[in-house]
Amino acid sequence: MRMFEGKVGLVLGVANDRSIAWAISEALMAEGAELAFTHLPGESSERRVRRLVEACQPKLLMSCDVQQDRDLDGVFSQMAETYGTIDFVIHSIAFAPPQELRKPYVEMSREGWHLAMDISAYSLVAVSRRAAEIMPDGGSIVTISYYGGEKVFPGYNVMGVCKAALEHSVRYLAWDLGRKQIRVNAISAGPMRTLSSAGVSGFDEMREHAVRKSCLGRNVEFRELGKAGLYFLSDLSEGVTGEVLHVDCGYSVVGL
Repeated sequence: MRMFEGKVGLVLGVANDRSIAWAISEALMAEGAELAFTHLPGESSERRVRRLVEACQPKLLMSCDVQQDRDLDGVFSQMAETYGTIDFVIHSIAFAPPQELRKPYVEMSREGWHLAMDISAYSLVAVSRRAAEIMPDGGSIVTISYYGGEKVFPGYNVMGVCKAALEHSVRYLAWDLGRKQIRVNAISAGPMRTLSSAGVSGFDEMREHAVRKSCLGRNVEFRELGKAGLYFLSDLSEGVTGEVLHVDCGYSVVGL
């Protein structure tokens, strides 16, 4: 029997086939999981994600703007109506206005800061609260972070501050939901070429530096992030919550 046979999960944040959320989704589907997906509002986003997920024939592909409570309510209402309960959630959502990323952090606008923090950090809180309502027997929630939440990476700017807030939210959510046997963890991936990273100044230099610095002398691959997702979402990690797992070929442990 496959590891996730009979398990149901919700995936928020698949943008294209270079998404970390998609790498985890592929690993889950190979192990028998049934997945529902969200996409950003708009026909182009829906078409892009629909083409990607059509092979697995999901029962639900839903529009969702995580800044809108009504959208989140609608997503989880549809999950409850379709499945009754769910076993896990993948949260892979981050955004900062491109013009803000091009400026030094000290020049960050109030409006841009609130927008980035709302989408990139608060959305995990909003999603977890709703997910807990349809996880009566416990479950697992996983989000995606980056080492820029721990150390300064020039050009990453406000996204680093958002990731710091996201990682500490993981710890507080782990406490709040732990007595319900719901585990909350984060994967801190190495520098991956994704839609989000395209707006980060100097990103290619970050990747090159990671290769030189990492213990394994290379960058992490999407399939390896998929396997890490399987670990956090399965019973293999049933005693693990509130953790940030670095899946970066040892990049984050080297001090040079």
